[in-house]
Amino acid sequence: MTTFGNRIGRAYSVFATTASSLQSLFLLAVRLYWGWQLWQTGWGKLHRLPQVVQFFASLGIPAPWLNAHFVTALELGGGILFALGLAGRLVALPLTIDMIMAYLTADRQALLSIFSDPGKFYNADPFTFLMASLIVLVFGSGKFSLDFLIERAGSKRALTP
Repeated sequence: MTTFGNRIGRAYSVFATTASSLQSLFLLAVRLYWGWQLWQTGWGKLHRLPQVVQFFASLGIPAPWLNAHFVTALELGGGILFALGLAGRLVALPLTIDMIMAYLTADRQALLSIFSDPGKFYNADPFTFLMASLIVLVFGSGKFSLDFLIERAGSKRALTP
């Protein structure tokens, strides 16, 4: 029985190591795809700023002109930084807040349905942006990112006398 248990334990260990080795590739895919999507969303807002300001005003968002410009810049610049993996966690935090605010203002019904009708919640526009932002906020940008290269270069300098 012990031999069988050891085999299962080793097989699981190999499986877990293999799955963990895919983490940075997964983070790269999330960052590239959703960074591009964020950039496109920001680009669309940039070219329709008067309508975005009007929409924000209709939602009762304070200072709609300022907030429309801020969100547009956040999505444009944040999308690029997100895709590059530059300041990933620092960008993911305001993006997460942005998506929570999108739920609170534009998709309140979806947010209130999180438990009673989860489909409404995860089919709402902010959901995938929120999840991508949370993934990078929690796990970082991964090894295939500018954050990793900068961190590695910094640690090499610290070790060099």
